[in-house]
Amino acid sequence: MDLDAQQALQGRLGASEQLLWSGRPRQGLLLRRADVFNIPFSILWCGFAVFWTISAHGNGAPLAFLFPGFLFVAIGLYFVFGRFFYDAQVRARTYYGLSSERILILGGMLNRELKSLNVRTLSDVSLVERSDGRGTITFGPTGPWDSWGSGSSWPGMGSNSPRFDCIDNAKQVYDLVRDAQKRA
Repeated sequence: MDLDAQQALQGRLGASEQLLWSGRPRQGLLLRRADVFNIPFSILWCGFAVFWTISAHGNGAPLAFLFPGFLFVAIGLYFVFGRFFYDAQVRARTYYGLSSERILILGGMLNRELKSLNVRTLSDVSLVERSDGRGTITFGPTGPWDSWGSGSSWPGMGSNSPRFDCIDNAKQVYDLVRDAQKRA
């Protein structure tokens, strides 16, 4: 069990609840499968926005015409660089727990948000595991492209289903979830 996650979640447990597992997503900057597409696209987007804005400025375009260019450059810089730091910050503030009764996901950038799922009523639990044992457990329905966008900082990418994202020993945690469901 992760001690930081255990401390963060302990006060949110019910009187009869026992914490069976706690953890956190992988910390630091992280490349995901979707970045095979996202990185080249974001570089093209940002490069074109910079080129367009510089060209418009060089041709004496009025400020009202340059403003959209600056906006697209800012969006491009977020997609090239900023999204990695945003994702790392979100993961740094995220804690996962499995209790005898619930799945707990504590996170949020500005406010602390707790997502709680009753293990008795979980319908779909899926595991995507890498060869090094790290993986993602998704609670709820998934689509065919969800693993490409999971955890992505691109709007509209990835599933909205709750998940334990980028955790170590994912298969062991998955087995703990399945055991908790059987006992509940």
